[in-house]
Order: sequence, then C-alpha cells, then structure tokens
Amino acid sequence: MIGVTLVDANTYEVVVGDAARSVHRVRMDGDYYRKLSAGAFTHEWVLVQAFRFLLEQEPAVNIPPEFDLATLAAVHPEFEADIERRLHRR
Repeated sequence: MIGVTLVDANTYEVVVGDAARSVHRVRMDGDYYRKLSAGAFTHEWVLVQAFRFLLEQEPAVNIPPEFDLATLAAVHPEFEADIERRLHRR
C-alpha cells in the first residue's frame, strides 16, 4: 500500500506498507510536477508512481525520510523517463 496526503503547499506525506510501514515527507514543486505529468494526473498519483519506481529499486527502509522528488534523477538517471512511461501508458 502507498498512501499520499498533502501536508502543505508542495509537501506530501507518503506512507508505504501496512503493518511494517515507513513514512516519508516528499517535496514536489509545481514545475517538476508538470514536467513529469504535463498536468494530466493528480499530484498524489505522480507520487504513487514515483514510490512504485523506488520500491522496485530498493526496500522502503532505504528510502530517505525526507527528500525533494526532483533529486531522484541525480541518483536514478532513468527516473524521469520511467515515470513518464508509467503515467502515459494508460
């Protein structure tokens, strides 16, 4: 399970898992959101897809507790192309 809740402008709490869960605070600014989704999907859905990507790369406990979504491309160069594929293949 991946749950996303808006905390304040551009900041979200993402909860991964059920019993053994991890909680993450993620910032995603409007420009980066539009770059990934062209504004065609909710912010929450973009974050769900981002966490699906991350969980394919590493266990939830290795995902930082706080980060800016835009920084993932530096660690995972394929991130942006993968997210765009996930969002637009429907």
